[in-house]
Amino acid sequence: MSGPDPFCEPRRFGRGAALTLLFASVLVAGAATGSFDEPDDSGRKASSARPAPASHREDVAEAAAEAAADGKSPVEAAERAVSRSGDRWGAVYSQGEYEEFEEALDGQYTGVGLWARRERDGRIEVSRVQSGSPAAAAGIREGDRLRTVDGENVAGKPVTDVVSLLRGDAGDAAAGTRVRLGLARGTHAWDETVRRARLSTDPVTVRRLADDVTVIKVAAFTKGSGDRVRAAVADAPHADGIVLDLRGNSGGLVTEAVTAASAFLDGGLVATYDVNGEQCALHADSGADTTRPLVALVDGGTMSAAELLTGALQDRGRAVVVGTRTFGKGSVQMPSRLPGGSVAELTVGHYRTPSGHSVDGRGITPDLEADTEALERAGTVLSGLGDPS
Repeated sequence: MSGPDPFCEPRRFGRGAALTLLFASVLVAGAATGSFDEPDDSGRKASSARPAPASHREDVAEAAAEAAADGKSPVEAAERAVSRSGDRWGAVYSQGEYEEFEEALDGQYTGVGLWARRERDGRIEVSRVQSGSPAAAAGIREGDRLRTVDGENVAGKPVTDVVSLLRGDAGDAAAGTRVRLGLARGTHAWDETVRRARLSTDPVTVRRLADDVTVIKVAAFTKGSGDRVRAAVADAPHADGIVLDLRGNSGGLVTEAVTAASAFLDGGLVATYDVNGEQCALHADSGADTTRPLVALVDGGTMSAAELLTGALQDRGRAVVVGTRTFGKGSVQMPSRLPGGSVAELTVGHYRTPSGHSVDGRGITPDLEADTEALERAGTVLSGLGDPS
């Protein structure tokens, strides 16, 4: 960040990774995700996480310390304390899980290289296969159905549970370990055994459509993704309108989302947030080209940091938002170390869009509703916005 903008500097922690102000509670990019089921209205209203008072954070740390002293699991004790608090987005990680979490934010993971989504009938469908991954080498394709993982039926399971199965028990399966997948394509069903591998995520992809449209897809805000968005905008032909595709973006590092906002906003407010009662603000860098037509695509899987970016572009009139209502995750978690090296992330506040709207439990309503035809509608909108030159 540059300039005199007021900004509460996030604490840095563990191997130097900027993991604070992390609005996504589960970043599973790469293993098998990309889409979350959109909650119904009642779920949105009930989803607001209550900020954890200092006394509760002390309770969690105390529970973990007492368990460690008694020879019990500090992680399990801390999890029970978090559960009692009603903090929906609070989470406790073992040391190994948190290191893996940090690696995911750095764009690294151990897995097979497929993304999946749950269809309305409960089937798990492969939505993307990473090039050069074990899944790609095994011939698995987008649109294949994932029936089982190591013999366990995955139909009807949440995508996050499927992720756990693909990564191994507790997410600790090493590269080189085998996982047996039951798959189906049309009427053909078969089993495929693949080995997990260390892979790098590609959170930002760019493609150019006909009619002078550049689509920038951001799957997650991992380290470096903000600069990649800025580079993609700079490299796009000047005559092109931009579609910023945030569908299925489960969040990530807020600092990266703010950097991405700086590709479209010439300075100014991106969001405000409170941390233990202290009011803070996030601002974009100056110098962006604000004349280029822009559409942001969102859906029920657009979460947290991606919602922060969407809210800024919508409130400031910079983009037309097309799609379906976003997930509604607008709470701030801060990490703290527990005995034995485990980590608790507890909700300490909430953020608001530049117009003062709260996202948590509500989501963002698009300017134009569209589902399966969202990209086509985005192209139509861009054509109506005119030539940026």
